Amino acid sequence: MKVLITGGAGFIGSNVTDKLLQLGFEILLIDNYTTGVRQNNSEHKKLTVVNTSVCHKPTLEKIFGEFRPELVIHAAASFKDPSDWKQDAETNILGTINLLECSKDNNVKKIIYLQTSLCYGLKPEQTPVTLSHPVTGEGSSYAISKTAAERYIELSGLDFVSLRLANIYGPRNLSGPLPSFYNRIKHKRVCQIVPTRRDFVFIDDLVDLVVKVIHSDKKGYYHAATGTDHSIRELFDLTVSYLHANPTIEEKQMGEDDVKTILLDPSKTEKDLNWKARVSFSEGVERTIDWYQKNPLFTTYTHLKKIN
Repeated sequence: MKVLITGGAGFIGSNVTDKLLQLGFEILLIDNYTTGVRQNNSEHKKLTVVNTSVCHKPTLEKIFGEFRPELVIHAAASFKDPSDWKQDAETNILGTINLLECSKDNNVKKIIYLQTSLCYGLKPEQTPVTLSHPVTGEGSSYAISKTAAERYIELSGLDFVSLRLANIYGPRNLSGPLPSFYNRIKHKRVCQIVPTRRDFVFIDDLVDLVVKVIHSDKKGYYHAATGTDHSIRELFDLTVSYLHANPTIEEKQMGEDDVKTILLDPSKTEKDLNWKARVSFSEGVERTIDWYQKNPLFTTYTHLKKIN
């Protein structure tokens, strides 16, 4: 199968790329390297890398026409600057529309979309959140634009699976609390701890889920989640323990664009796709920190506004 992966040099996209190459797929990935890292992709006879953005429609039309992908995995997203609404809209919404138009014109069989669980808003009405929960996509430019993109995918008429993600972490991850803690500890900076909780899914488990989706005829919406949440303080304590560090900490209230807890119900995913997260929280944190210690962390990102 020929697969086009957007954001293929990013954290999730590159890990999915590696796995599909191992399975014998022919891959063309695109990335503009705004947050993607060139070193995440190694040369491979079945891999083509194109430095471009989903915003550039003429290049996408050329790629689709020549490569003729059967499947599109849409992992590209703008989230680097929470105040850059225009870039978020151009990439996450208009870029998605470009992909949909090219996919329809070239008879793509399925789109797999990597969606944020922030689609459920800043104050979910239930815990854990089920797939029947209202989708509001509010509170941040990232959530608004990612959710709008999902709506356009719904409208397209194409077969799709939208994976609504819990907090994905692991090797190559440069966004979220774990790389932030690691970076701050290593540079002897103050670590800010907020009273929030997250459902953490290790990247290997997510990649396995993507593979199951590819080989399944299931369509629609699924949660990539463990069904268990952990406090950010617990994550911090594990990080400190593995690094044998004693950093300075600062307790902070969560920002106005943050969520108290993100805990998703994975039951439909487990039943329909015969999938279950396997890597424990402590094992995943240890494996991620081990990767950070062997690979330079140039910078970290967050879609959240800075806490004063």
